Amino acid sequence: MQLKFEKALLVVVLVFTTFYLHADPPPLSGFSDLPAVTGVKLSPSGNRLVFIQNSAIDGGSSILSVIDIEKKERKNLLFSDNEKIKFNWFRWANEDIVLVSGKFETKLGGSLFHQTRLLKIDVRDKNPEPEALIKPRSKTVYSQNNFVQFQDSVIDYLPNDPKHILMQIDLDTHALPSVFKVNVYTKRKTRVERGKKNIRHWITDQQGLVRIGMARVFDETVITYLHRKNKDSDFEVLFEGDFLTENDVDILGFGLDPNVLYYRAYEGNYKAIFRMDLTSKNSERVLAHDKYDAGSTLIYSYKTRDVIGVYDSYSETGKYYFDDADYKLARGLKTAVEGKQVSIISMDNNENRYVAYVQAANTPPLYFIGDRQQESLSYLFSQYPKLDGFTFPEHELVSYQAQDGTKIEGYLTLPLEGKKPFTMIIHPHGGPGVRDFDGFDPWVSYMTSRGYAVLRPNFRGSSGFGFEFAQAQMGRWGLEMQDDISDAAKWLVDQGISDPQKLCIFGASYGGYAAQMAAVKTPDLFTCSVSFAGVSDLERLYRDTKRFLGGKSTAKIQIGDERQDRKARSPINAVDKITIPMLIMHGEEDVVVNVNQSRRLIDKFEDAGVDYKYVEFERGNHHLSIQHNRTQFFEELDSFFQLHLSPEKVKNK
Repeated sequence: MQLKFEKALLVVVLVFTTFYLHADPPPLSGFSDLPAVTGVKLSPSGNRLVFIQNSAIDGGSSILSVIDIEKKERKNLLFSDNEKIKFNWFRWANEDIVLVSGKFETKLGGSLFHQTRLLKIDVRDKNPEPEALIKPRSKTVYSQNNFVQFQDSVIDYLPNDPKHILMQIDLDTHALPSVFKVNVYTKRKTRVERGKKNIRHWITDQQGLVRIGMARVFDETVITYLHRKNKDSDFEVLFEGDFLTENDVDILGFGLDPNVLYYRAYEGNYKAIFRMDLTSKNSERVLAHDKYDAGSTLIYSYKTRDVIGVYDSYSETGKYYFDDADYKLARGLKTAVEGKQVSIISMDNNENRYVAYVQAANTPPLYFIGDRQQESLSYLFSQYPKLDGFTFPEHELVSYQAQDGTKIEGYLTLPLEGKKPFTMIIHPHGGPGVRDFDGFDPWVSYMTSRGYAVLRPNFRGSSGFGFEFAQAQMGRWGLEMQDDISDAAKWLVDQGISDPQKLCIFGASYGGYAAQMAAVKTPDLFTCSVSFAGVSDLERLYRDTKRFLGGKSTAKIQIGDERQDRKARSPINAVDKITIPMLIMHGEEDVVVNVNQSRRLIDKFEDAGVDYKYVEFERGNHHLSIQHNRTQFFEELDSFFQLHLSPEKVKNK
C-alpha cells in the first residue's frame, strides 16, 4: 500500500519543535544518566511492547516492563540494580514469553570474566516470575565437564514453532556446544545436534535446520565453515581462512530458499555482500562500494521471513534494499522526521505496526510507534529526556593526510558558540577494530555543550575502510595508528581550528591506550590527557589474553610477538616522558581491560612525579553500566576539563 505521511508528519513535527526552546545549557546529568528507555520491541502480534526503563534515582536501577497497547496497561517484569547482575539482552520468544539474558562477573583461577543465564517470563501472569530456562550448573570450580559459562545462546527462534527455540549449549564438553530444542513453556530440552568437529557456533536455515558449523582449533586462527545440504548429509568444507591475517568470510544467513546463502567477503581490498546458490556453489555480488566495506547485517521481512536487504551505512536511509518497493516506508519516514536518521527496529508479523528509532547528531534519540493501516506515527519515549529542548551541533565529515600520505577520515564537531581557534578535544574510539559514525553521541554532545570542539579520527586499524587499513592494527599499536592521531592534532592547529594551548585527548579502552601514548610520545601537542579503561601495559595484556581460549594465537598477531617490542609500545614503561596532567579512570570489575592496567600505571606515576588524578569505580565495568559510576565519571571528566582547558565560556552544571 502507498503510505501517506500527512498525519505522521503533524505528530512528529510537534515533537521536534520542542528541541529549540531552551536557552540555558543542558545539565550534566542529561549526559551522565543512562538512556531512560532502551530496546523497545513489539510482540509478534504487535499488541504488546517490552522495553527497559533506567532510573537515576537512589544510585540507579533498571526495570524490564511490558505495555499492552490495546488495554493500555503496563506491567513490570523484572528489576535489576545493574550491579551484581545486569540485563544483557531480551526478546519475545512468542506472544506470551519474553526471554531475558542476565550477565554477571565471575572470578575463577585468577581471571575475571562474564557468565550469562537465560530467564523466561510469561507476561500473561498477573505477577510474572522469571524462571531459569536452562538449569544452571551447581558447581563453581572450573573443569571441562561442569562449567557452562554462556547459557543464553539462542541460534533460532523458530517463528513457525512458537513453543520452541534452538539453543547451543556446551553441557557436555566445554566450548564444544550441542544444539538443543527447548520448550519455552515447560523448559524441556531435546538434543538435535551433538557437538563435534571443533564447531564453536552453529547456524540454521530459515526452516530451522542446522546447516552450518563454524569450526576453530583454539590455538590457531583459522576459521572453517562446514556445510551440509540436509540433516542426513555429511558436513563438508564451504569456506576456510585465517580470520586475523587473511581475507576471511563472514556468514550472514540464509534466504527463505534453503539453497540460498548470503555472506560477506573481500573483493579486492573491500568487503562485498554475495549471494550463493549452495547447489551449484555459484555466487553473485549483491552490494559493493568503491572505497568502503559493505554492510554486514541482513534485513529480513517480518512477514515472509526472506532476506530483503542489508543494513549499510553508505546506502540510502542506511539500508540497501534488493527491491525498490521496500524503500517506500524508509523514505516516507525520513521525510516525516525532516531528514533525520530513522531505523525500524521492530515490527509485528503482519508488518503493520512498527517501532521507529529516530536520531541525528543534533537530536537525542526518540522512539515512535507507527501503524501503516492507520497511517499514523506517534511519539513513545525519549532516550535522554533531560536533553529534550536543547540544540546540539552537527558532525562534519573531514579528512586529512597522515605524515606518510595516508588519507584519514574523521568527524569534526564544533560548538554552537565561539569561533576559531577552539578549545579542542581529540576523542579516539576504542576497539581498535571498530569505527566512529555520524549520529547522536552523548559524550560528544556533552563536550560541545561545554564549549569544546571535538574530532573523532578513524585512524588506521578502524574497520570499514578495507583490508589493508584494518590490518594496520596488527602488532602496530602505538606506531602508525598513534601517528594518525598526532597528525590529527597538527592538522587541527595548522587549519586554525584548534588553539594549540588548549588541546586535550580523551579516549576509552583502546582510545584510553591512545590517550596514554599521546602523553608519552607527543606531550608537546597536548594540554592534558584522559584515559578511561585504557591499556597501559601490552606485555600484561598479552599474558592476560593468552589465558583465555584461543587467546594465545590471537595475542601474538594483534598485540605483537616480540616481548621487547610490546614493552617498547607500552605507556607504563615511559612515564618519565609525561609532562602533561592526566586523568586515569577504571572500573573495579572490568573484564575487558583489567583494572590492574591502571593501578600499576599510577604506581609508576608516583615514582615519576606525574601530575595525575586516579578514579576507580566500585563494581564498575568496561561500559559504565552502573548509574552512580557513570555520574561520577562525568563529574570527574567535567572538573578535569574545566581545570586544565579553561575555555573562555565554560558551561555550568
